[in-house]
Amino acid sequence: MALSFDLFGTLVGADRPEEPWDAVAAALAARSVRVPDDWEDAYRSAHRDYERGREAPLDEHVRLALASRGVEVTEATAAEAVLDAFDSPVTVRDGAIEALDVAARQGPVAVCSNCSVPGLVERTLERAGIESQSGHSFDAVITSVGCGWRKPHPNIFETTADTLDVPLVDLVHVGDDARTDGGAGRVGAQSILLEDHSLPAIAEKLREGELC
Repeated sequence: MALSFDLFGTLVGADRPEEPWDAVAAALAARSVRVPDDWEDAYRSAHRDYERGREAPLDEHVRLALASRGVEVTEATAAEAVLDAFDSPVTVRDGAIEALDVAARQGPVAVCSNCSVPGLVERTLERAGIESQSGHSFDAVITSVGCGWRKPHPNIFETTADTLDVPLVDLVHVGDDARTDGGAGRVGAQSILLEDHSLPAIAEKLREGELC
């Protein structure tokens, strides 16, 4: 058996800007990028089509939105600005450290998270210090922007299972969103939602062997 945990809303809570276009604009301006006067409209408009279930990388979207207004930026500048705009203090959810500690003693463990900002999941894990506090490292960190597919698409769960070297049927995914995280249960894995079991309760079930 292997476990994967959703990150945002499951292991950690994080503040997100209510008006993300303003946060991105500030990060761009800090890098001497000219922000168009109608930036909110450009940011909130689609600039390319994506296959259903595909992740739309936010740094790519920002570059396309700027280009639509005649502003060119490098990939590195867009990526840095987007990461800074969404990188914020986080709080570790009650039971997260215990859950990772117990899970890591049972088998391989991964983070499986929807996130359109490259590097944000890794930065958040570093900020939260879950690995250092628990004394265990995640065996894999799977993100939608990294693998190209958003939960509940089967591909992201299959990628997680493959990376942990287990069959999909042996993957248990823990999350807080029935629509996205619950997708694991609809593709052959097992899904556990926090609305049904808290993280401390999941840790206890692992100790008792009830999830094996």
